[in-house]
Amino acid sequence: MASLTVFAEMPDPSPLLSQTTAFTRSYMSSPPFDSSHDFTHIQRVLSLSCHIHAIESTSNPSIPYSILSIKLAALLHDVQDRKYIAPPTTPTTPLAQQKLLEFGCPEFLAQKVQDIIDHISYSTELKYPEKVTAALQKYPELGIVQDADRLDAIGAVGIGRTFTYGGAKNRGGDGGMEITLQHFDEKLLALEGMMKTGEGKKLARERTERLSVFKKWWEEENNV
Repeated sequence: MASLTVFAEMPDPSPLLSQTTAFTRSYMSSPPFDSSHDFTHIQRVLSLSCHIHAIESTSNPSIPYSILSIKLAALLHDVQDRKYIAPPTTPTTPLAQQKLLEFGCPEFLAQKVQDIIDHISYSTELKYPEKVTAALQKYPELGIVQDADRLDAIGAVGIGRTFTYGGAKNRGGDGGMEITLQHFDEKLLALEGMMKTGEGKKLARERTERLSVFKKWWEEENNV
């Protein structure tokens, strides 16, 4: 099903994927991004997305997943991330969509990928749960990329990324690393309950347990 979907969207998606990958590698290597949100994060999300797609497309063969949409959304999901880049003051075509069109992506596909990107973030789901639910119904690929991005925020890699981001943003201030650790309770430990796919839920259970163990160790070492 996936290969047929790719063929229907574009006869040969390889040049589009190559150009998109090159753009993202360059874009994510430049300030203001730090190593918690860099091209290696993109690569992990892409790999996790492909893994989840392989499992879910087998488990749910009636769902018409587009692996091309999944790959493009995974590659571009952090473009113009509002944690780093202020949103434009005037309406404009989002950069990810612009680049896809420049690279020869069909307009309908560029719009679909941008719609998926717009509904991936944790904060968007908290603020607009109905909109995200509607987007998930329209684009089943969203759940896959969303799960992949959230999986990279938890587990051992997620712990490293959390402290890296806290240091880069000086989030601790006088509170030190304890302020960054609060992010575990504020967000990270909640992500398991927000997974959309069966495989995402399975992997999140394993990675959340690692967060819990780390948090326990932290508390033990800070209460000697």
